[in-house]
Order: sequence, then C-alpha cells, then structure tokens
Amino acid sequence: MEIVKEALAGTLESSDLLVKVAPSRGGDLEVVINSEVMRQFGAQIRKVVEETLKKLDVTAGQIVIEDKGALDCAIRARVQTAVIRGANCQTLDWSALS
Repeated sequence: MEIVKEALAGTLESSDLLVKVAPSRGGDLEVVINSEVMRQFGAQIRKVVEETLKKLDVTAGQIVIEDKGALDCAIRARVQTAVIRGANCQTLDWSALS
C-alpha cells in the first residue's frame, strides 16, 4: 500500500496509542516510536509495528507512534487503520489484516 495522504488513528488515552502516517518525502520508510514504556517494551512495540507494515506492504512513508502502554493487538489495529486511511484504499485484502 502506498500512503498518499496524512491520516491518524487512536487516542492519547492511557493504554492506547496515536498513530500518524504521512507520505514519504524521499521514498523511504521512517518509523518513529515514542512510548512511556520504551525501556521495557520498545523492542516488542517496534516488532509489532514493523510486522504490521510488512503485512500491509508499506515500503514508504512516515509513521509516528505515540504510545501510552497499548497492548500488541491495539498497536496492530491502530497501525492498520491509520495506513488504510492514509492509503485512501478502495479495496482491501482482508487476509493481510489477520
């Protein structure tokens, strides 16, 4: 999927996260993660984000994560939603979301 516009998903409430996506300026993929629990769970958060982007075939874009202690399932869902909104996707391969 190609990210063609800015999009958001999520909130900054406790146990949630806000995901911002935007088109890439240089054609590369940039992922920035800010989290209250980065020391304990930073590697796992990054793993979930990168796996989700790979399943959605996102190879370029700016992804900014503001995490407030969200579980993996919430991270996955918020990233999927933001990417789908930013890609202006008309048809969706639902198997990529599992």
